[in-house]
Amino acid sequence: MATGFMEVQLVKAKGLRDTDIFGKMDPYVLIQYKGQEKRSRVARGQGKNPVWNEQFMFKVDYVGSNDQHKLIFKIMDKDLYKDDFVGEAIVHVGDLLAQGVENGGAKLQTLKYRVVRANKSYCGEIDVGVTFTPKVEDKFVEEEIGGWKESHKHFSKISKANI
Repeated sequence: MATGFMEVQLVKAKGLRDTDIFGKMDPYVLIQYKGQEKRSRVARGQGKNPVWNEQFMFKVDYVGSNDQHKLIFKIMDKDLYKDDFVGEAIVHVGDLLAQGVENGGAKLQTLKYRVVRANKSYCGEIDVGVTFTPKVEDKFVEEEIGGWKESHKHFSKISKANI
């Protein structure tokens, strides 16, 4: 199993379905990955074409390509009483993770993804980029720590001599 970090760059959305009758909607995004959830700031008054330019980090445990690895972007409209669901986009990142494990890292350039409503009808697009960096395992070797073993022996001899 490989572990690492996935950095998600949430850039902007375009052509979203407006859920507000009066004024412009205030969209934000809930980003979900395997039980982890992050929330963007609210793009106040930006309506159907919000810009976020935010980055989010997710911890990744990659066990293989047979597992479902997907990022879910749920776009919401912040309202006074109950936030409205605008639409969602799903980005499958299994291939990106596999490539990152094999090559020591991988990047998915910022791309446009379709945003769909609950009935799967098109309602805009969202621009996101993803980078995966596997964690390099720390190989602890006693001798490489500057002779800790020897200084510990030396310190023990001095301590016993002073007693």
